[in-house]
Amino acid sequence: MLSNPIEYLKGVGPQKGELLRKEINVHTFGDLLQYFPFRYVDRTRIDKISDLSGYEDFVQIRGRIIRMEIVGENRGKRLVATFRDESGVIDLVWFQGWQWMQKSLRENVSYLVFGRISVFNGVAQLAHPEMDLLTEETATGKQFLEPVYYTTEKLKARGLTAKAIGKLTRNLLEQLSPNEIRENIPLDVLKQYRLMPRSMAYFRIHLPGGEEEAHQAQRRLKFEELFIAQIRICRLKLKRHKQSHGYVFGTVGASFNDFYNHHLPFELTGAQKRVLKEIRMDTIHGRQMNRLLQGDVGSGKTMVALLSMLLAKDNGFQACLMAPTEILAQQHFKGLAELLQPMQVKIALLTGSIKGKARKQILAGIADGTIDFLVGTHALLEKEVVFKNLGLAIADEQHRFGVAQRARLWEKNDIPPHILVMTATPIPRTLAMTIYGDLDVSVIDEMPPGRKPITTVHRTEFQRPQVMDFIKEEVKKGRQAYIVYPLIEDSEKMDYENLMKGYEEVKAFFPEPQFYISMVHGRQPAEMRETNMQRFVSGDTSIMVATTVIEVGVNVPNASVMVIESTERFGLSQLHQLRGRVGRGAEQSFCILMTGNKLGQVSKERINVMVQTNNGFIISEKDMELRGPGDIEGTRQSGVLDFKLADILQDKPILDAARVSAEKILTEDTDLLLPENQGLKEYLAVQRGKSQWSKIS
Repeated sequence: MLSNPIEYLKGVGPQKGELLRKEINVHTFGDLLQYFPFRYVDRTRIDKISDLSGYEDFVQIRGRIIRMEIVGENRGKRLVATFRDESGVIDLVWFQGWQWMQKSLRENVSYLVFGRISVFNGVAQLAHPEMDLLTEETATGKQFLEPVYYTTEKLKARGLTAKAIGKLTRNLLEQLSPNEIRENIPLDVLKQYRLMPRSMAYFRIHLPGGEEEAHQAQRRLKFEELFIAQIRICRLKLKRHKQSHGYVFGTVGASFNDFYNHHLPFELTGAQKRVLKEIRMDTIHGRQMNRLLQGDVGSGKTMVALLSMLLAKDNGFQACLMAPTEILAQQHFKGLAELLQPMQVKIALLTGSIKGKARKQILAGIADGTIDFLVGTHALLEKEVVFKNLGLAIADEQHRFGVAQRARLWEKNDIPPHILVMTATPIPRTLAMTIYGDLDVSVIDEMPPGRKPITTVHRTEFQRPQVMDFIKEEVKKGRQAYIVYPLIEDSEKMDYENLMKGYEEVKAFFPEPQFYISMVHGRQPAEMRETNMQRFVSGDTSIMVATTVIEVGVNVPNASVMVIESTERFGLSQLHQLRGRVGRGAEQSFCILMTGNKLGQVSKERINVMVQTNNGFIISEKDMELRGPGDIEGTRQSGVLDFKLADILQDKPILDAARVSAEKILTEDTDLLLPENQGLKEYLAVQRGKSQWSKIS
């Protein structure tokens, strides 16, 4: 019955059915059942007119109309009805549709009246109240809290108001027998967390007897959403651990040991060693590795990546590293090539701009195995890139690659290569559990020795001259500085004008030939942008004025100052990424957050967080709190967060409990064969057709 098309429900029909589909995505009886109210109105209580102060939000009274009259002239005409209960009188007023109300209302008949109270000329009145004829059922008020549903202008125009949607839902609940809503959570779990049965929860969420009942119904259904999501994720992970085949990296050989013992530029941190150990364990068992490596900017992820690549080489495999932009790919290539220079390892770079003979040579070297490591952009995913024996694929800043793109890496060998996904955008734990829960997660949570924490300060427009003087002092010491301007699609034209104006101001503060300035932005031809970037990287220019083009991966150890203009227009994670462009050398670095003189509450909070901490994980949690989980990069494309009730921030305790329960059930009964798990197994089988999960790698 729940799969019946919505137009077959009493009171819907073809035209309203079409509208419900288009406007609120309700296609079937089951969809309507899952179209939950967003709040409730308490109509279980009846007030006395004499007790009303005029400051109540909503009131409900019972009595009779003793007089009706039309008041006012022309457009100010209104219907005023005097309403009496046993304690006093109050006016009911209609400004619109009063002719219709005048015809339909009757004097000296008992009504139940509900509405919002307002005060006019010092007298309390009810404007446009809801009027119900008094019946035996409603004499003491309604038996349940009245649910309020979201609706749209188009639905209202066809009579599908919030109240009408509520009526349709009641029609549906009257037809449904509790047996049609099958239980999908094992009994032990229900008992452990004192959750109400599923069928009861659906009835009570739409028609709760009181606040507590509504809360318990919501709690049960939130748990269900998060529990089912965790069961799916954990099953994917277990399945992969059991079934996926992967190449065995059985030996730690000459390349790895030679580099580790003789060419490592600095001692590895404890966190780096721990992550390498985890990767080593993943690649020894003959299962495909799928690991997410999180670490703040500058925490040494690239070194872990290089050592993993050397491990692949020692076992007769090639490795590739994929970066989201050409500049970042070039930087990775340059950095790795320098580190590998004393060794017999062949590394190449492949990006979209490498053409002709050079490209052919690289493709041939990859195919015949003479090239060990390939670094590049998503040019690596093209069909013509054929590896002789790819054993490890690393994706950097993975949220910039879609799921489908990552999956194409799997096809580069007979058995899918091991996958290491790296990100410097720390993902809050709750989000990682929900989106990347099927990946094994490693975290580098300590910085290499010798790195000084970046000093972050907030300055306003009034203090600009002092900020410019400070940059001058740093540049005179031989350091370099970034000045970054926001660039947002909605206001692109104005942002470019601000950038140009800013550039002229900076030139006035820093005249040539004492100072040289690079400017980099997205409207420049690629070659010009590249040249300007390279001039800064090589130290020809001491100041770079840029848009957020430089957010990902430019590595200039000599840059010690980052000025971020109009800080209030950036998100926290983006500010943290930008700040990570400095502090890469041994010198003390500074990040200066520039804003206007007036700031909103959210902007103040962001700036306080940035000034107080350099910890990317604290920042990402705060970012998610301020922006909501759907806005964190990479979550939209995954389609995982469209929960109807659950909110992974507010409901973190429920998420944790759901995760624990899911892991426990699947550890004991991976294929859900036990009798107590049959309801869950059947539910998952029905849902499988509707799900996108299989695509998430």
